Amino acid sequence: MWFTGTAVLDLVLYCLAALALLAGFFGRGPGFVRERKGFVVSVAAAAVLLHAIVAYAAIFLPHGMDLGFFNAAALVGWLVALIAFATLFKPHFDKLGIVLFPLAGVSVLLAELFPSDRLMVITGDWPLDAHIVLSLIAYSLLAVAAVQALVIAVQEHRLRQRATDGAWSALPSLQLMERFLFQLIAAGFALLTVALIFGLLFVHNLLAQHLTHKTVLSGIAWVVFAVLLWGRWQFGWRGRTAIRWTLGGFVVLALAYFGDKLILELILGRHWTLKP
Repeated sequence: MWFTGTAVLDLVLYCLAALALLAGFFGRGPGFVRERKGFVVSVAAAAVLLHAIVAYAAIFLPHGMDLGFFNAAALVGWLVALIAFATLFKPHFDKLGIVLFPLAGVSVLLAELFPSDRLMVITGDWPLDAHIVLSLIAYSLLAVAAVQALVIAVQEHRLRQRATDGAWSALPSLQLMERFLFQLIAAGFALLTVALIFGLLFVHNLLAQHLTHKTVLSGIAWVVFAVLLWGRWQFGWRGRTAIRWTLGGFVVLALAYFGDKLILELILGRHWTLKP
């Protein structure tokens, strides 16, 4: 019960930080956030810290690590919030928290409201530990990239409609927005590549380990992001092309992890295993 109350408080703090950013974006102008940067940073830092405490208590158990559906979502939510917190110190890119902070708060609250009974015991094998950590960080980076792509889509639409006034005009140019997008994608793709290599070491029987869909979809997502980065490098892909490939790749990756995990754990009552 104590951790549930803490999770509720965490959601409130996340929403306060998001509202402060939102006020600066739509209501008071960019100077509002600059003047109250200390407040936003302090509230967001408290939210991220509380999130870490609650998630740690739910996931790290005496005999192993519980990465059930909602616990995994809370951990990804914390990593996403951490990235959003880091953007507070990146000029002109601090608005991602408007979307990401509330989502992170919801993830930690759901983990407390729907506790998991699945226990994944960490064997101590560093390749397995590396696979788990790198996969979660890669997923989080690409999730932030997907949100960034949505922001660019709205920004581009408004430019096409010649709606250059208002709050959206305070955003960086499309070139800078897309550069940040591809920085996120490149970092996420690099970590995803290494994570998949480590993950293959533990695949013995795809069917027996319930890893078929996860493996196939993860591979497809990897190919999508690889093609996107190649297209950017060779042909300078940008705009709608970059947005579509980014969102498409993330949807496939989300299905690979959370889609497959949702069906296995919450519907079929099964879970991934490390041995056949």
